[in-house]
Amino acid sequence: MSAPGTAERPLCVAVIGAGPSGFYAVEALLKAPGLNVRVDLFDRLPTPYGLARGGVAPDHQKIKSVTAVYDRAACDPRVRFFGNVKLGKDVTVDELRARYDQIVYAVGCESDRKMGIPGEDLKGSYSATDFVGWYNGHPDYRDIPFDLNCEAAAVVGIGNVAIDVIRILAQDPDVLAKTDIAEHAVSVLRQSQVKRVYLLGRRGPVQAAFSPKEIEEVGEIKRADLVVKEEELKLDEVSKAGLCDAAAKKNYDCLLEAAHKGAGRKDRKIFARFCVSPVELIGKDGKVCAIKLERNNLEPDGKGSVKARGLGRFETIEGVGLVFRSVGYRGIPVPGVPFDEKAGRVANADGRVVAAVGGPVVLSEYVVGWAKRGPSGLIGTNRACSVATVGLMLEDLRAGKLAERGVDVSMEAAPRLLASKAVKVVSFAQWKEIDKLEIANGKKSGKIREKFTRVAEMLSAMGPSA
Repeated sequence: MSAPGTAERPLCVAVIGAGPSGFYAVEALLKAPGLNVRVDLFDRLPTPYGLARGGVAPDHQKIKSVTAVYDRAACDPRVRFFGNVKLGKDVTVDELRARYDQIVYAVGCESDRKMGIPGEDLKGSYSATDFVGWYNGHPDYRDIPFDLNCEAAAVVGIGNVAIDVIRILAQDPDVLAKTDIAEHAVSVLRQSQVKRVYLLGRRGPVQAAFSPKEIEEVGEIKRADLVVKEEELKLDEVSKAGLCDAAAKKNYDCLLEAAHKGAGRKDRKIFARFCVSPVELIGKDGKVCAIKLERNNLEPDGKGSVKARGLGRFETIEGVGLVFRSVGYRGIPVPGVPFDEKAGRVANADGRVVAAVGGPVVLSEYVVGWAKRGPSGLIGTNRACSVATVGLMLEDLRAGKLAERGVDVSMEAAPRLLASKAVKVVSFAQWKEIDKLEIANGKKSGKIREKFTRVAEMLSAMGPSA
């Protein structure tokens, strides 16, 4: 029998998750010199692209153009897309093991970290993930009833996702309405009563994780002033040293410029606050009505950065009816896939799945992206991550380190299995039909696209399998 990866016997790989890291893994496999490969790409939604579709802000269309790269990979004759197939529900890990030489998990981090403070479960308290998914038309978040009938909103965290939330809350809905933002979100945003938006960071401006472009865009919102307290821009010695980083310096200069401008005269304000930690969400009638903050001091952490320590000085911001936490993400365990509970990701050693943290390698199984390394980096960061994991896959293939099991790698194996379970699989050709309809529907109302926001709508809209 021919060895996997040869012309007579292509290497058969299942990639679970059709987001950026999954597509970059597919791309790396297709480009591997001398490798004959066939890749089946699975996603639990009928739509591909993951965060490139459901996470990137609607007013950042240039970033979304990366999907053209993914399309080229998906249209390669060696690749098949199986949309609307959920691992653990429609197909099991054992069933994949019986049909593929290698499996790559690209399942991301679909949950968020909690702040762990009193009042966090009050009505009006959400994760930023909820809001981002809602305004991007992700089916999981379509029906969350966001109530913007309040005077102020607070976003806890100083990363790019937090800035996206700030910008969507403060931006003129007429500007957003021309993008691919979900129509239900525009309708709610048009009725918003929010006039004050607070960006809250427990550390200082030099430690902010947002990019210079993101904070500059906040300052460019025509109907809102970016307000920064000069005293919160004073730097300790470690933070001063951090200004040698070009991005940190640009962020700091942008914030300093905003501080020098003062409060401004626009009726909407975005308050960027630093060295403050939420310690309680205060409620009335079961709903958030205020947020209590503690002032922090920054101290060296012994690792070249700083840590925040509460000073026991408190303040309360009244009128806050919405709080979005953006303090980190974590993975969700997938049935049959080893999980590192502490790190919140698939248990792995540099991309090879392990049976448990510090345990033996699970042969023929790998992980990429956030599910591998945790939530870090931008979309493009995933390319190098996926290329590195594929390198390990090829190394193991050459060394003969594949799981010893009887594998049915015929072209019909996976479709036959899913058909036997009556799973309504969406092919890439069918996704492109959905894509065309979304663009056409958007054009009718002067938008880039109008997304289908429910799986049932997508399934009824797609054409016959190609």
